[in-house]
Amino acid sequence: GRRRREAAEEEVEETPQEKKLRLAKQYLEELRQLGESRPAPPFSLLLAPWRSQGAVLGYSCARGRVPAHILLCLQVQPPDPARIRVLRGHQLPVTCLVISPDDKFIFSASKDGSLIKCKWEVDSGKRLCVVPGGKKGTEERHMGHASQVLCMAISSDGKYLATGDRNKLIMIWDAATCKRLHIFTGHRDAVSGLSFRKGTHQLYSASHDRCVKVWDVAENAYVETLFGHQDIITGLDSLSRECCVTAGGRDGTVRLWKIPEESQLVFSGHQGSIDCIQLINEEHMVSGADDGSLALWGLTKKKPLALARQAHGEQDSQGLQQPCWISAVAALRNSDLLATGSNSGCVKLWKCGEGFRKLEHLLDIPLVGFVNSLKFSAAGDFLVAGIGQEHRLGRWWRIKEAKNSICIIPLKQKTTASSPESPGSS
Repeated sequence: GRRRREAAEEEVEETPQEKKLRLAKQYLEELRQLGESRPAPPFSLLLAPWRSQGAVLGYSCARGRVPAHILLCLQVQPPDPARIRVLRGHQLPVTCLVISPDDKFIFSASKDGSLIKCKWEVDSGKRLCVVPGGKKGTEERHMGHASQVLCMAISSDGKYLATGDRNKLIMIWDAATCKRLHIFTGHRDAVSGLSFRKGTHQLYSASHDRCVKVWDVAENAYVETLFGHQDIITGLDSLSRECCVTAGGRDGTVRLWKIPEESQLVFSGHQGSIDCIQLINEEHMVSGADDGSLALWGLTKKKPLALARQAHGEQDSQGLQQPCWISAVAALRNSDLLATGSNSGCVKLWKCGEGFRKLEHLLDIPLVGFVNSLKFSAAGDFLVAGIGQEHRLGRWWRIKEAKNSICIIPLKQKTTASSPESPGSS
């Protein structure tokens, strides 16, 4: 009876709509398990119906909603180091990056005041647009930021790009032309997290001032402010729902913010400062902390579903063995594939185990430096890492041999010895 009571306390109260969605996904998971004995379809065929028709493995997604879970980790094999493309141009550590929805362009920013935003062409690696920075206090006269850029986000239609800096400012750009459109003010400290709600131009921002703000970019308008964290917010993410998730630094909590209700759910499980977070799908998320732990969460549980301690091993710091900080996490949306970055000399790929209750290490990709940002392409065929000699939020260490750069890592898919099956046969 005590165990049942504890389990009931751990469950977060569901709305009727959320219960219907959970039961539907549970049914799909059961169907998936029944078909697991069949050979996996080729990687490209697996993704094609999801991207073009909104359906996966024969199941239609009602009203264009994203699928619950796609098994992709089994399709990935270690990339050839010679095929990892390194793009140089930032003079100081890269702090953040995003990929355009069509996977054709990469936008990146750094601590460098004179080279703060680059637009790269993925196929050629050509640098298409550079917006130089200016001196502090010249934001109104100068096109770019005048301090370190810590975060950025791009709208799901690829129209708007948002960037946030240490000087409390959010700048909105035309992604096609790199022309600045608006400046949002209102935060009282560094802007550390940005995310557009999928399918809209609603922008969520998080700051070291411990609050979350909501903006309407199309209307150039502020909407509301939400409070709750007890320490600086270090990361933020959102998907289609009118909510977002945040990492609360040393307050030790991850929070889910329900915007219309102006309410929040509090999750705890890390022992150190929670420095990065990303949603995997509408029901699960992943976070990383400076105690070296990687946590996998379900949005209806207050504690992690899975926790990998010292996920990137240990390092020698002033004669003491300390866990390598998790400085970046990425999830290939609606799949079971994750990536993490640290200063351990590699990016690690992970598999979310059955029911999102396990974290299984897949492989390491050697990269020297602090991995300050990670993003999967929408198609899942490449991973982009933002590398710096220093951590994006401070200068605790400096890795001199690292190159401040953007690394494009191709994700090759495993081929089977048998002849490829037709899409209908799977």
